[in-house]
Amino acid sequence: MRHGSLVVLLIFVLAACGAPDPDGEVPSTPRLPVPVEVTLDEDGRPLPEVLAEEQVLYRGNGEEPQTLDPHLAEGVPTANILRDLFEGLTTTAPDGRVVPGAAIHWDISRDGLTYTFFLDPDGRWSNGEPVTAHDFVWSWRRVVDPTTGAAYGRMLAPVVNAEAIFSGELEPEALGVEALSDTTFQVRLVDPTPYFLGLLTHPTTHPVYRPSLEEHGSIHVRPGNLVSNGAYRLVDWQVRSRIVLEKNEHFRDADNVVIEEVVFYPFEDENTEFNRFRAGDLHWTYQVPSAQFSWLKKNMDEALQISPWFGTYFFSFNLTREPFEGNLALRQALNLAIDRQIITERVSRFGEMPTFNLVPPGLPGYEPPEPEYAGWTQDEREEEARRLYRQAGYSESQPLTVELRYNTSENHRKIAIAIAAMWKQTLGVRTRLVNEEFRVFLQNRAQRRVTQAFRAGWIGDYMDAFTFLELFHSGHGRNDAGYNNPRYDRLLERIASERIPARRRNLMVEAERMLLEDQVVLPVFIYMTRRLIDPRLQGWEENIMDYHLTRYMYLVRTREALAEEGAEESAEEEA
Repeated sequence: MRHGSLVVLLIFVLAACGAPDPDGEVPSTPRLPVPVEVTLDEDGRPLPEVLAEEQVLYRGNGEEPQTLDPHLAEGVPTANILRDLFEGLTTTAPDGRVVPGAAIHWDISRDGLTYTFFLDPDGRWSNGEPVTAHDFVWSWRRVVDPTTGAAYGRMLAPVVNAEAIFSGELEPEALGVEALSDTTFQVRLVDPTPYFLGLLTHPTTHPVYRPSLEEHGSIHVRPGNLVSNGAYRLVDWQVRSRIVLEKNEHFRDADNVVIEEVVFYPFEDENTEFNRFRAGDLHWTYQVPSAQFSWLKKNMDEALQISPWFGTYFFSFNLTREPFEGNLALRQALNLAIDRQIITERVSRFGEMPTFNLVPPGLPGYEPPEPEYAGWTQDEREEEARRLYRQAGYSESQPLTVELRYNTSENHRKIAIAIAAMWKQTLGVRTRLVNEEFRVFLQNRAQRRVTQAFRAGWIGDYMDAFTFLELFHSGHGRNDAGYNNPRYDRLLERIASERIPARRRNLMVEAERMLLEDQVVLPVFIYMTRRLIDPRLQGWEENIMDYHLTRYMYLVRTREALAEEGAEESAEEEA
């Protein structure tokens, strides 16, 4: 009875707040374009006759970027743009495999401590100048320089002297990188790092064009100033409207880039984006409204793409201020009061997997430490939640009042509403929901002055548990919870230096167990990507990292257009 009443309550609350009926129907069925059959040449490239005349890709892309400086940028939507604009030493194939990028090949020393990268001699910046090893040396030194404020600067922690530079003990020039020649870049590591080549696909490790940055300062990322080394270059940026990239004719592999222009739209409202796709204005959506899952499966199944994603959706607590500072019992109570099954089945509704862990499952050899309460029934978890709530100093007559923050998104809003309803029904908590524009949301999280509980989430930057665990190092730029545990920091240092894979995995399991026991995060579910892809867009492939570079894609003609052309040709012949 309890679960049934909660579902009814959630539907009532969501409807009262303006959310669509979960089983509602969208009027009218759209007619999706039918692409021609694609024929490839012996090199795997599409024959010219199947290509659409206009090669302009229109895609929705979530939140407005804060910056297009790859060393300062944050968030998945921004990374999507940066992977088109810039290229690291390594990059990814359509299926997500790590492949050569700016470096056409590399040598790794026997001890795994020295990487020597040989840059493609045809590598060029978008202004035609050569991309050199010196560009990477200067850029990596900039990343680790504390004055830069790179949010993900610690990604270069495996490099010799990086830790000492982070702490201010050494200057950035001491970083273990060197240009052996214009096209040879060498990196020395403190310890073998099995995920190092995958890490180099992240925008933080990409080069920045020094002359433009030194001339223009922070506005070096604006159109006309931004010089990049990827398949595309920036030509227009209308804030909260669109970002336009066009093909970089100087790109080292420009001959194989088909799409001439990419237009990114910063839709924060999934329903607006969905309607734009249905109207034919988009080829690709960032996500889709969760309430329309049934309708989409029925009416647009050929466009709907649902794929596993290497990421976890969670909430976190500000551990530096009340009410969560020093109150473990309260954090545990709020965690146990959440019914993840209801959230995934009735709210998010796209096949997400409920979880009590931070690190997603599926990593080879890594067995996440499942908390004891994961095996309890939801009724047992809620009973324990009420006990812990009382232990924390709260009761029905003296309830907790808390703010729960999330960034603008219909899907995030519905999940926040559901969690607030669960906290209310199980514990009597009074929750004030705070919706913030993404830029403000990130700023408030980082400063920790006003946040209490907040939406978070993480998509792995490389296929290793460490990409999740390192977020909560006391010095990490994205440790928005303010978690400061010297034992945990030391454990991360041991993980970084451990050379035996089995021992390293055991240490990572212990680190995740410590995070869960300290209740730093409130995991909810494992992500699934969910988007609509126009059938005319070819070259898009599902991959667990969800990296999709436009340079591999192309638009094809439709059967309708081909038929019309045939009819016109016949009419001309008859005439």
